[in-house]
Amino acid sequence: MNSPIKKIMVYIDGSEQSITAAQYALCLSKFTGADLMAFYVINTKALDDLLKARIFLKEEQMDYERDLEEDARRYLNHVRELARDKGITIETRSAMGNVHREIVKIIKEEGFDLLIIGELSHIRSRRDEFYDETERAMRIVPCSVLIVKDEDSVWEHYESLGK
Repeated sequence: MNSPIKKIMVYIDGSEQSITAAQYALCLSKFTGADLMAFYVINTKALDDLLKARIFLKEEQMDYERDLEEDARRYLNHVRELARDKGITIETRSAMGNVHREIVKIIKEEGFDLLIIGELSHIRSRRDEFYDETERAMRIVPCSVLIVKDEDSVWEHYESLGK
């Protein structure tokens, strides 16, 4: 039987939940044979909003953007190492822009069957819900979405992969 999952994208946002999602995505990729990509979006829309609100000066925005680019490299390298430790091939990619738009764009362009994300943060208000970019992406992507929970269980599955 052919697997309905041939291409998986895991969204990495620098949170522990996204690393747990990456571990789960690695397990799923190994079991299904699906291609796997880890994707990180540097949220330049948020930076632009901070500049417009005069919270940042232009120079501060540029410094912070460089810091965010370095964070993206660091987290994607960590995910690449997790994959290497288990003998799994993973592509890593980052983009700059509006988070939900970049996620939807790459899923459509690359034809992913599944988006894997970490557990969503608890919503404290309707405003938070509106601005949660990962949740927005989850609601509008054209593929299935898997939300990873239970960090301990995921770690056990990841550890059991061997090499």
